[in-house]
Amino acid sequence: MDQSESFEDGLTALLPRLRRFAHTLSRNPADADDLTQATIERGLRSQAQWEPGTRLDSWLYRIMRNLWIDTVRSRGRKEDLHAPVEQAEQIGEDPRPAIEASIDLQKAIAAMERLPDEQREVVGLILIEGFGYRECSEILRLPIGTVSSRLVRGRTALLQMMGTPHGD
Repeated sequence: MDQSESFEDGLTALLPRLRRFAHTLSRNPADADDLTQATIERGLRSQAQWEPGTRLDSWLYRIMRNLWIDTVRSRGRKEDLHAPVEQAEQIGEDPRPAIEASIDLQKAIAAMERLPDEQREVVGLILIEGFGYRECSEILRLPIGTVSSRLVRGRTALLQMMGTPHGD
């Protein structure tokens, strides 16, 4: 298998995760689709810049985040970026069939959407995508301490919004 095939296989395998992170950033299914497509296009065009042996997912997440920042800046924040609850409920599948799980998922989605952008990015990468602090720090190009404090503030805000008590 040559480097190009390995890259394309890796890219294909990451599509669901890229789409999920795009929704975390954009909070809108149509914007998430556009952002995912733009990320894939940029990744394919910039394939020579990726270093084999490094994390392809981190590299693509960084591209996606930068593209999203550019998109938000170009819109001048004039457009309302909040997705209606009905659209948010259509993202992914509820892993638990119970009604209680559906209510919890709706609360979590609504709470996640109310987080400030910088907290939502960190929460999405660490708690949803499973990246470590160092990887998140590299993706967002932030000091680990900043990542840690944003995660703590984001997690605390989510727990408060969802009415869940948190430990000391």
